[in-house]
Amino acid sequence: MILYELIDYGTLRVIWWVLLGVLLIGFALTDGFDMGVGALLPFVAKTDTERRLVINTVGPVWEGNQVWFILGGGAIFAAWPPLYAVSFSGFYLAMWLILAALILRPVAFKYRSKRDGKTWRERWDWALFAGGAVPALIFGVAVGNVLRGVPFHLNDRLMPIYEGVGFLKLLFLLNPFALVCGAVSVAMLLAHGAGWLVLKSEAGPITERARKIGSMAGLVAMGGYALAGLWLLVLTDGYQLANAVPDGPSNPLLSEVTKGGTWLSAYVERPWIIVAPLMGFAGMGLSVLGLRKGWGFTILASKMGIFGMIASVGLTMFPFILPSSIDPASSLTVWDASSSQRTLFVMLVAAAIFMPIILAYTAWVYKVLWGKVTESDLHENANSY
Repeated sequence: MILYELIDYGTLRVIWWVLLGVLLIGFALTDGFDMGVGALLPFVAKTDTERRLVINTVGPVWEGNQVWFILGGGAIFAAWPPLYAVSFSGFYLAMWLILAALILRPVAFKYRSKRDGKTWRERWDWALFAGGAVPALIFGVAVGNVLRGVPFHLNDRLMPIYEGVGFLKLLFLLNPFALVCGAVSVAMLLAHGAGWLVLKSEAGPITERARKIGSMAGLVAMGGYALAGLWLLVLTDGYQLANAVPDGPSNPLLSEVTKGGTWLSAYVERPWIIVAPLMGFAGMGLSVLGLRKGWGFTILASKMGIFGMIASVGLTMFPFILPSSIDPASSLTVWDASSSQRTLFVMLVAAAIFMPIILAYTAWVYKVLWGKVTESDLHENANSY
């Protein structure tokens, strides 16, 4: 037997579907609180010293946390080439906005304290706000559009063809359901960022403002999440795959896909997945309560909430990854949009070697840099922002 055939093709596809979810959720759990802190910055910190304190709560870790985003993009490129081609083509302008915001953020971190002028620093503070809020919003909007279906079809050479041109594509993305999902994304990361600030800052004006705004954001996230679920049940069609072939060729046009019914029928077919939305509600609810009570484990509660909310999307859609709203037969699924069996196996071996190293290094960094950020730290540490 050839080595890469030790794990059958269908199992490898599911493993990489899970790993892709882990990488994307890992990005939301780690870099998510960085983005949340950035989006909160102009509202929880009023003086320059307070803003420096807020920035330095994430200063030692924000660069490392972005690794999860890079890994997620790399996994899509290598493990799911059709998904990479279709999504990055159709969401090109949205991706550009995300990348522009993510590029602006490190520049703001590095340049903010290069000059003492008030106007100079305030402009970079708003750049940090945009670097946190814009990606959070667009990621949520993208998820909403994936659930609705994306207006593309594949020709006989498997090239994706999109409806609309230029900014019309971007305007199509800004539909009411997607904006609700975007609001949920922003709100849950604001709550996550507030939990981080409470954990890393000493009790005072910053933590009081963070607790107030974060608890409100958590409630908005829960309400928006419930509204999105109701919307999926009543107003949004689901998709069904008639002839799933786990070890079949990676050609979506060979699958039989129909549109109709509801995505939430997945909870009838696989009742155990209800654990994901329950985790979402419970985690975000505990986060709101923890912020109001000043509990130290609030950040863990928000992590559980984010994990549950994001995981519920993937579990609800399985085996679909990117459905087509205008040609259901062109929809991409776990069974027909992956790389070859050999490629997935080699990547799995690489992931088994390097993922533990990344996790160990990340844990070590957090251990070494643990503790609350104080005003005295800003004066004693010449490397602080």
